[in-house]
Amino acid sequence: MAQNIFDDPTFFAEYKNLRENEPNYNDLLEQPAMRALLPDLTGKTVLDIGCGFGHNCRDFVGRGAKGVVGIDLSEKMLAVAKAENALPEIEYRRMDMAALDTLDETFDFVYSSLAFHYAADFPKLCADIYARLNPGGMLLFSQEHPFTTCSMHDSNHYVRDANGRAVAYALSHYAERGRRTGKWFVDDVENYHRTMGDIVTALARAGFLIDCMVEPEPSPEALQIRPGLEKEFIKPTFLIVRAEKCK
Repeated sequence: MAQNIFDDPTFFAEYKNLRENEPNYNDLLEQPAMRALLPDLTGKTVLDIGCGFGHNCRDFVGRGAKGVVGIDLSEKMLAVAKAENALPEIEYRRMDMAALDTLDETFDFVYSSLAFHYAADFPKLCADIYARLNPGGMLLFSQEHPFTTCSMHDSNHYVRDANGRAVAYALSHYAERGRRTGKWFVDDVENYHRTMGDIVTALARAGFLIDCMVEPEPSPEALQIRPGLEKEFIKPTFLIVRAEKCK
């Protein structure tokens, strides 16, 4: 089973506070880019992998989805989802995404926001999703960009000018795949690094036709709210992929 860091009381409290009380990278950068790539969901069945608080599950129903299954490993996240984003069309389940091959049903659309960098076996995950999609079904996911996940021992950093402004990014350990740990609210938060080539190859070998890959850039409005987002023009934080099952 993957690390269940979101049920750590300190981590969960800090994460929930981040998402609820300040304009953050998810709200200003990742989510707008993801919404722009959503297909028509009218009458569709949806699987949301790493559904978190259930905001997107509720949104999918509002966009016409006839049924949504939201899965997450965190009991605390699912408790919030069931309390704040419950609808008759949504079913929340506690499940590790590594266990997708145990699902019996198939879906028209599979969605995941910032969960796939926690997957230890990405080729298996791609194959499992492909098997759970109906013919012509679509996968849309975001993850931390490989430029972000590659850092070991805080080796990557911005290069700054005399005024402290970021002007470049020092990148290292990019080709050293595998498990990473670091501090995010608490120590030893785990994720997995793979290269851009690894990601594309795993999707292609699973059978997907990649429609687009997006490295989100901040809008002028987002820069007004959070000027520090200008660093995204030097090094992207997120990678978004939309792919289709053709058979």
